[in-house]
Amino acid sequence: MSAVPATPPPASADGAAAVLLPAPAQDRPAWRVVPARVAAMCVVELQKLRHDRTELYTRAVQPALWLLVFGETFTRINVIPTGGIPYRDYLAPGIIAQSTMFIAIFYGIHIIWERDSGVLTKLLVTPTPRAALVAGKAFAAGVKAIVQAVVVVVIAALLGVHLSWHPLRLLGVMAAVLLGAAFFACLSVTIAGIVRTRDRLMGFGQAITMPLFFASNALYPTTSMPDWLRVVSAVNPLSYEVDALRGLLLGVPAHLPLDFAVLAVAAAAGITAAAALLGRLAR
Repeated sequence: MSAVPATPPPASADGAAAVLLPAPAQDRPAWRVVPARVAAMCVVELQKLRHDRTELYTRAVQPALWLLVFGETFTRINVIPTGGIPYRDYLAPGIIAQSTMFIAIFYGIHIIWERDSGVLTKLLVTPTPRAALVAGKAFAAGVKAIVQAVVVVVIAALLGVHLSWHPLRLLGVMAAVLLGAAFFACLSVTIAGIVRTRDRLMGFGQAITMPLFFASNALYPTTSMPDWLRVVSAVNPLSYEVDALRGLLLGVPAHLPLDFAVLAVAAAAGITAAAALLGRLAR
């Protein structure tokens, strides 16, 4: 199971609002202002990493156990069809996707903490569009997920997993992780806007993480699933993230244009839904 994140250090509401407060100049088009506000919000979020980096490293324990115990065991018994590659190699991209999802799926808890400390109210009165606020936080979660993915990739390489180190493929991996984590972070913020309390959000987060994981192609190919589970896997964004990571890191056949299109649409839909519920969360 995923670990619930520890309480973050107190954020500076005035500092966050100061970055976003200046109204956009009238001669600057919106297509330039909004990306700048998204980047500013992302920087504010990432500055919190300076206070506590241990969460990123402690979360690497679970992926290491999956690769070492589960991967090694099923490589030996050879019961899951993997297209001729060792199961440990087949499993590695799925574990990368799993670990980055666990980073993002509880991101709504940070939003609730910000509401309780007054940060969210100050952010909402700035001229920054709510969609830009959510996008900044979502992509900040994506950058944290990329750091987590780097840690897992290093562990996988140390365990003997054969990965591709081509720079363009690694950039694709970063893009897939960023989009996947952005969607799951927005899903968490959307749930936070509905349930509005930390305890309920933690319950929902823990209830959906493992079903999302097992109802994807992270552990086994979709051809091995029953028909009803294939349908669920087909609408699960995690399946497309895993497919992209598997194709990029292992060089196996993948549907990269479809994978990235689904991840981009899912992230955009997640930002829209979370932005619509952000005001309700602040009330």
